Amino acid sequence: MKKYFQGVGSDLPASIVVFLVAVPLCLGVAVASGAPPFTGLIAGMTGGIVVGFISKSQLSVSGPAAGLTAIVAAAILKMPVIEAFFLAVVLSGILQIIMGIFKLGVIGDYVPNSVIKGMLAAIGIILILKQIPYLVGYKTSFEGDETFIEASGENTFSSVLNSLNHLTPIAVAIGILGILILIGFETKWMKKQKIFNILSGPLVVVIVGVLINIFLGDLDHKLTNKEAQLVNIPVAGSAAEFLSFFKLPDWSAITNPDVWFTAITLALVASLETLLGIEAVDKLDPLKRATPSNRELVAQGTGNIVSGLLGGLPVTSVIVRSSANVNAGAKTKVSTILHGVLILLCVFFVPNMLNMIPLAALAAILIFTGYKLAKVTLFIDYYKRGWDQFIPFIVTIIAIVRIDLLKGVLIGIATGIFYIIRGNFRTAIFTVKDKDYYLIRLRKDISFFSKPKLKKELEAIPENSKLMIDLTKAEFIDKDIIETINEFTAHAALKNIGVTLNKSMYNESHQLIDTKQFNVDDSAH
Repeated sequence: MKKYFQGVGSDLPASIVVFLVAVPLCLGVAVASGAPPFTGLIAGMTGGIVVGFISKSQLSVSGPAAGLTAIVAAAILKMPVIEAFFLAVVLSGILQIIMGIFKLGVIGDYVPNSVIKGMLAAIGIILILKQIPYLVGYKTSFEGDETFIEASGENTFSSVLNSLNHLTPIAVAIGILGILILIGFETKWMKKQKIFNILSGPLVVVIVGVLINIFLGDLDHKLTNKEAQLVNIPVAGSAAEFLSFFKLPDWSAITNPDVWFTAITLALVASLETLLGIEAVDKLDPLKRATPSNRELVAQGTGNIVSGLLGGLPVTSVIVRSSANVNAGAKTKVSTILHGVLILLCVFFVPNMLNMIPLAALAAILIFTGYKLAKVTLFIDYYKRGWDQFIPFIVTIIAIVRIDLLKGVLIGIATGIFYIIRGNFRTAIFTVKDKDYYLIRLRKDISFFSKPKLKKELEAIPENSKLMIDLTKAEFIDKDIIETINEFTAHAALKNIGVTLNKSMYNESHQLIDTKQFNVDDSAH
């Protein structure tokens, strides 16, 4: 516990930044899901406090995710009442805990690093493109929308282009000034000044944005941001009204098949997003701490149970908020927990103050976060690593930006697997030439995928040559490979090619493998 308080000087300012970024995102995801806005805030509080306490991740931030909006919106429409959906959220949490107990969190370990880095870069690009309209005061989609085709009918690129025709001068001024402030905080000179080490750049951006909006409002009401360009939290007139925002699940719907289908779908998709999220955040962690994936599934499951019991949306580990947390200088999970506490306290006590924050100021923070995720140096680094790393990296970025996060990652993984298999094929068969003598050595596991390369190498052996086929380095040889070798040796005499076979071959258990299937004499050892 003591080590957490040692980082409170960094965690407290970071938690405020994450809290300010999370509030409009929570509201936006709820509205896009067809749920009451407060359900998103409940999920934000739960993701911060409950998941934060149980999780072993130091920097991951949980809350309602844009990637679940389509599933949630469709599920709510199917349910007789929204309280039945909250029951599905509770059940999904139970399923996630079961998944954690049975150690299914290992799934995230099979995602290649190039895909994880590509995912982070794609999120960075999406942040930049999606936040430009908010930066200039043009709002058409919900805050936190990550899809290419937006609910308004526009796509990511057309929305950016159209926003340039609807500039709001005050929003542009706040946004550009905010980015300049953040750039300034990154300079060596400002980092050396003690006062700027105490202040948080994103927090300064928000304060400056609010002050500019208030100051210009005092001069001329027409100069201020419109209500649609500000944070918009539901304001309760009394404690009773505030408590009425919380809903209990409808337990009578537990026999409804739609409830169970929704629960299973949410558990699987939310778990996958979480596992990808913590893998990505661990890559961003300056201290390179590893998050126990199975413990994370239990934490997320507990969070979903609590969120569903209170009438909230499902929660996952969210990369955007987690990235903002890292970039704001968080050291431990105290930042995550405090951001959830701040949502609870401020929504209850001072919602009107939060509603004074210009979305352009938050857009500046997210755009700068996006830039740090998708730096040009990252692209150069992966290009230098070779095509087997660069292509999966780029394909993942394009797929996520053009489609969505989960499908994009799956496409990236498929591309990565292709290059892994391709690399194995290239090293599985090794050919050496010395005058008229040729050696073809089969190495590792030789599956039928290697048959085209083997046939090519065999066909390249010229007439009047001597060929040795060495099997001693192979641990497994597919039947198709054996047949290919036998077919070649059957006709080798026609080209006056002498073939010998070195077949002292052992499997993984160090037992001699039966090589009588080959039609070549074992005349070389």
